Amino acid sequence: MSVQMILAPVFVLVLLAVVLAVWMGRSRFAALRAGQIKVGPGSPRNADWPEPARKVSDCFHNQLELPLYFYVVAILALVTRQADLAFVVLSWLFVALRYLHAFEHTGRNRLKARFGLFASGALVLLALWLYLALKIYTLA
Repeated sequence: MSVQMILAPVFVLVLLAVVLAVWMGRSRFAALRAGQIKVGPGSPRNADWPEPARKVSDCFHNQLELPLYFYVVAILALVTRQADLAFVVLSWLFVALRYLHAFEHTGRNRLKARFGLFASGALVLLALWLYLALKIYTLA
């Protein structure tokens, strides 16, 4: 499997985080300009942001949680040369689920649907880790 094929889902997932970071910044600055929020001491994460800004912010921060384990497994698969077509397909499935989760999170934000997408992504991520571990330890 080529490096480009292995890393493509990683770059696409990073793109999601970048888009959400820019969107978060724009929505927060818009809320500040509109006077919807008062700047005070402490972290801006603790401010009482309007719902649209809060949804995007929460979604952005969520991209810094579960995807971290995807980045690690992708790097390990690349370094150990254990990534194959199945690994890449599972990677794309994980990324697709993260995008669907982000669309739900920043859109209608139905908790049941969002949790289903999150849980599905978590299971695919677990499958990636188990697949890599099996490949490494059965080939050792």
